[in-house]
Amino acid sequence: MKTKHAKTGFDRYFTDKMKDREFAAAYTEARAGIDSVDAFVRSLDEVRSKAGVSKALLAKRTGTQPAAMRRLLTMDAPNPTLATVMSIVRSLGYSLALVPAQGRAKRGRARKLAGVVAATA
Repeated sequence: MKTKHAKTGFDRYFTDKMKDREFAAAYTEARAGIDSVDAFVRSLDEVRSKAGVSKALLAKRTGTQPAAMRRLLTMDAPNPTLATVMSIVRSLGYSLALVPAQGRAKRGRARKLAGVVAATA
């Protein structure tokens, strides 16, 4: 049985702020970005694991300190640089491709790309 935790001051503040449509929209967009990066890093770690490459070996291949690689692949909200991501992807034998998101509306003459990135072997 789950126990209900008492709401903190932050919980009450956040609930109140989410009533503001502009704040809620900005929060939702930021949260989606964070979740996308997290999912991408998790998929890199899954590929690494399936390939039988240890985190220490991946760190060596990419010129990264083993502790930094472990943190990157295990932290709750990773935020790697693009250079780090590309190094990891290449060292696992993959490449990246930018793929337009389906169902996105056009904005003026340029399409708004959602940043969906596909890793391909």
